[in-house]
Amino acid sequence: MKTEKNIVYIVGFMGSGKSTAGKKLASSMSWSFIDLDRRIEEVARKTIPRIFSEDGEEHFRKTESEVLKSLTDNNSTIISTGGGTPCHGDNMDYMNETGITVYLKLTPEQLVKRLLNSSGERPLIKDIPDEKLPEFIEKKLALREKYYNKAEIIVDGLSLNIELLRSIIYSKSASR
Repeated sequence: MKTEKNIVYIVGFMGSGKSTAGKKLASSMSWSFIDLDRRIEEVARKTIPRIFSEDGEEHFRKTESEVLKSLTDNNSTIISTGGGTPCHGDNMDYMNETGITVYLKLTPEQLVKRLLNSSGERPLIKDIPDEKLPEFIEKKLALREKYYNKAEIIVDGLSLNIELLRSIIYSKSASR
C-alpha cells in the first residue's frame, strides 16, 4: 500500500552516481537530501569500511535496513541508498511501498571506468585487483539487477537529465 509521503529513493550499483544525482535532484525540487551511507555512519559512529571490517557485512546490512526504515518519517526527501540496499531483506519492496524508486542504470563497462579510481574507499572492491574488477562488477551487477529493475523509474545513469527526472517524479506523485 502506497503512502502519501513524498520520498524518492535513488538505487543503483556503486559508482552509478546516486549521491550526486540525489543532491542535484533534491536541489532542483527544493527537497531535503539524505545519503543513507552517511546516515549509517552517523548512527554507528564509524565509517562503513570500519563497520565491514570490525562487525562484518551481515551486521552492516541489518543496520542499513534499520536506518532505512527509520527515514520514512521524512517528507519531500530524496534518499540515495547504498548499492546493496535494495538487494537485502525486504528493502526494495519497502522502498516501493513508501516512496518512488529510481534506478540509475549503467553498463558494467561504464561502472568499471568510474570505480577504478575509487576502489580503496569501497569495502566490496577494495581487495580486488584492477584487472579482476570488470569480471567482479559484471557478476555482482547480474545478481543485483533483478532488485534494481523493480524500481518504478529506470533511467540511463550516463545521460541523466535531472529536470526530466523531476518532471517524471512529480507526475508519479500526482497520480498516487
